[in-house]
Amino acid sequence: MAQSQPLLPPGCRFLDMFRAWVDGLFVTDYFTRTPRKLSPFRSFASIELFHFHIPEDTVIAVWNLITFKEQGGTFGDQCPDRSITVYFRSGAPSVINPLHTHFPKDTAVPGSFALTLTWTLPNRTTGVFNVTSPLPGDWFLAAHLPKDEGKISVKGLYEECQYLFQPQLIVQRLVNIAVLYPGYVTEQSMAPHNRSCLYKVFVPSYTSRVLVEVLRCRGVEGCPLWLRVRAKAPPLHNSTALDCREHTPCQLALDLPFWQHWYYVLVEKHPGVPGTVSFQVTVQLTGCLQDLAPAGCRVTPSCAGMGTLGGVGAWVADGDCSRPSLARPPFLPSSASMNMPHSFGSAGGLALGDSPPPTSPNGTKHPVPIPIASPAGERCWPVRPTLRNELDTFSVHFYIFFGPNVSVPPDRPAVFVINLLPVLDSGGVLNLELRLNVSSLCGENVTVFGCLNHEVPLTSGDNASVTCETESLAGFLLSVNTTASLSRLRIPYPQTGSWYLSLRSLCATEHGFEPCTNVTAEVYLRAYLSPCINDCGIYGQCKLLRTNNYLYAACECKAGWNGWGCTDNAEAFSYGFQLLSTLLLCLSNVMFVPPVAIAVRSHYLLEAAVYIFTMFFSTFYHACDQPGIVVFCIMEYDVLQFCDFLGSLMSVWVTVIAMARLQPVVKQVLYLLGAMLLSMALQMDRHGLWNLLGPSLFALGIMAIAWTARTIRRRHCYPPTWKRWAFYLCPGALIAAAAVLLYAFVETEENYFYIHSIWHLLIAGSVGFLLPPRAKPSGRLGPLPRRKGCGYQLCVNEQEELGLVDPAVASINSICTS
Repeated sequence: MAQSQPLLPPGCRFLDMFRAWVDGLFVTDYFTRTPRKLSPFRSFASIELFHFHIPEDTVIAVWNLITFKEQGGTFGDQCPDRSITVYFRSGAPSVINPLHTHFPKDTAVPGSFALTLTWTLPNRTTGVFNVTSPLPGDWFLAAHLPKDEGKISVKGLYEECQYLFQPQLIVQRLVNIAVLYPGYVTEQSMAPHNRSCLYKVFVPSYTSRVLVEVLRCRGVEGCPLWLRVRAKAPPLHNSTALDCREHTPCQLALDLPFWQHWYYVLVEKHPGVPGTVSFQVTVQLTGCLQDLAPAGCRVTPSCAGMGTLGGVGAWVADGDCSRPSLARPPFLPSSASMNMPHSFGSAGGLALGDSPPPTSPNGTKHPVPIPIASPAGERCWPVRPTLRNELDTFSVHFYIFFGPNVSVPPDRPAVFVINLLPVLDSGGVLNLELRLNVSSLCGENVTVFGCLNHEVPLTSGDNASVTCETESLAGFLLSVNTTASLSRLRIPYPQTGSWYLSLRSLCATEHGFEPCTNVTAEVYLRAYLSPCINDCGIYGQCKLLRTNNYLYAACECKAGWNGWGCTDNAEAFSYGFQLLSTLLLCLSNVMFVPPVAIAVRSHYLLEAAVYIFTMFFSTFYHACDQPGIVVFCIMEYDVLQFCDFLGSLMSVWVTVIAMARLQPVVKQVLYLLGAMLLSMALQMDRHGLWNLLGPSLFALGIMAIAWTARTIRRRHCYPPTWKRWAFYLCPGALIAAAAVLLYAFVETEENYFYIHSIWHLLIAGSVGFLLPPRAKPSGRLGPLPRRKGCGYQLCVNEQEELGLVDPAVASINSICTS
């Protein structure tokens, strides 16, 4: 009886299909990240960044992208569907531009892959992103929501819809992939049920060419094999390939390979070919590095039990064959060839290792010499190191020994290496600056070209030095000459590893650029790592951000400026607009002058002092809070903000308490208690809803109790006159309610400067209406009326009472008789 299979996520089903197609030994790794709340995109500082690490020999990586809604701690079924954009990039975070803004001048924009997720369920959606044979190392995912209208909402006023994003990664990698050693032959036999064999070879530094050859191929139909080669990861269908049936000998050459990386060789059988196919595989490395293989290894080739990407020939080692040996380059360049002064001495420190040339491993075939036309060292030149000086986070300067002036001879390039540390340096901006010393050209029309390439220098003397591109390699081009003596390059979020800068001087002629003769150009070279481009300028702020243990920097722009370096002024506020918004927000506080005058006239001196405090700090807080260049701060921003919020809440508090007409002692106690409690609440959360609503409701409750007690005691409505209700209380309450509605529901980032100014006017105007009139003096406080009754009253001279005259001579002024 057949059993039903359990339903699997799309990524798992894809892995099962891949396993059925490729037979071999796999290891599956699973990684997940904590769900995070996504925000609308405003700048790169508003995105959520996720960091993953993919191991070597990975044949497939599957990202399972889970998104769900929440509202008030429950599922957000009523939340609107908002598209989510996810970006993928290997080696460094993605440089994204969803708003299509302009990048700063001389900025290179690395590419990335974007994916948009749509909702399939009311509160949940899942997307799958598959990468076959991904590059090993660091991978970064960036996710965000679309840009919104920038509404300013009061915290806690209503339950906000939250969009949570959680990526999960599943990788499958092959183990025990056969290692090829340069100069030695590996015999292979591919069974009928196998379709391919996979190998890898390590390419050290100072290698200019990799040659892979299939020898002695024997099958039913000649040599029915495909030869594919790829750097860093197993080959794909679009990798560099060669059909061995159409090419004899079957040789695949790669010029300018990546240094210090694995190259993967896939020998694949044509579909439908019957029988067993036997062949030999060999690899030759050419350039500044000798062809070598590790000593003490016994090779036993096999290709058992592998499918299309399998078929690995295993090495059975008597010694450690898993780590390829590196030998010293066949030449030690002189100090002159290193573009250094002769006092620097020998450049022997560039040797990659001190191991001697190895002997032939036991059990291997004899090395097969393959003549190579290109002479050794044609593309390899001595690489001049740089000194790393770390000043701060993403603030690193790369100094050149005996620099920063560099001599570029006419007959060879000057090559420099800049090493960026993994993870630590990929979150900043790599800056490069070239400045030509025109006086060193002796009147010649010389142009110095600089090629910045990742992981391998581009130093050939043909047009590649001008374009910085080959069939498999692309770099960044800089050039300086007599008319343009300065050139800059900025690379945001650069990939880590070794960056090679190759400088070459060429003379302009009628037929193009040609090598110069007897002219040595002098160039000032500056290379450094910075957090942001130009520190985001005057209209932006460079922020240092963190996701788990990964640090990166991004600009947050203001005053309508946009772009990666806050240099796009398409929507920027003009100076007049900035000045107008500042004046509106500041001068609107002058509306507090009438309430202050009314309070002083009515003998409400404490209330008047609070209004003056509010007017003063609100004016200077908004003068300091402006996003543009029209800014004036008399104190620290945090102090001004605290005092502004405290003054606003205290103004509401003392106005409502004054309307209650309490006893002076009780009123003063409430004033002091409110000041202390409001200070504590603002220190906890300045933007919370209950910081404004709580004191207002409490004060209104006190006022309602006091008014109700007076109404019951007097048996008449309080306040007693209809004029007080019609001309003061009702207009003041309506003005205050309109101000609260504007503040809570209408205010956005675009209309903030005039809506908030109206808020100032309305709040101050409502205080003038709601503040009660001066209290009438009570009859008990005046002189007591003289009571009439029986008896006598002796009126003694005032001077006698004060002891100023002799009592014996004192006269009785009057005897009052009732």
